[in-house]
Amino acid sequence: MPAKSTPSSPVRQRRKEARPQELLDAALALFVEKGFAATRSEEVALRAGVSKGTLYLYYPSKEELLKAVIRQNLSKILADGAGIAEDFEGPTSDLLAILLRTWWDQVGETPAGGIHKIIMAEARNFPEIAEFYNQEVIVPAHDLISKMVQRGVDSGEFRAVPAHEVTHVLIAPLIFLALHKHAFGPCPVGMDEIDAGRMIETQIDIMLRGLLAREVSLRSDPSKA
Repeated sequence: MPAKSTPSSPVRQRRKEARPQELLDAALALFVEKGFAATRSEEVALRAGVSKGTLYLYYPSKEELLKAVIRQNLSKILADGAGIAEDFEGPTSDLLAILLRTWWDQVGETPAGGIHKIIMAEARNFPEIAEFYNQEVIVPAHDLISKMVQRGVDSGEFRAVPAHEVTHVLIAPLIFLALHKHAFGPCPVGMDEIDAGRMIETQIDIMLRGLLAREVSLRSDPSKA
């Protein structure tokens, strides 16, 4: 018979190291399904297969647990996006397309997209969480995209457009897609199915072509030659 695992065994150690991620995954799933306010800490612990006391060892409150969910699923991706932008040397339109596609692949197509539903539903009742989300997600995301838009304007690739407003126009459809997926997606209400991939590619085509300076657009369109 195989020897029983001791408290210091590799299997037990791996389980302990994985526990914070298991708790975050359980919390995200429940917060999206039931709402942040309606989810009890005991439910998160049960879904993660640990005791409530163990949950509090890692995250002393439900608010801190949600903050950790946001950091794990969104903050890191935004930091990665900033790194991509810093190292990119090609046209800004290509860079923006990469950032939009990467965001959908890593957020919209994953459980992390449900965080937007949580925040939209709960921000008014939990202002501390709303402010945390603003500083951790909204501000960095807006700064990243607006700098890229301004980069295109400064290089002459884009028309002289207001970077602040264009940033909201670029981001809003992605948020809509995430909200739709986690609100209407699980409900068979007879709505026309949205093909997220095609919608994002359409957004990229319409928005980025609309940003291009006329001379750049003419040069890149063989029909205008």
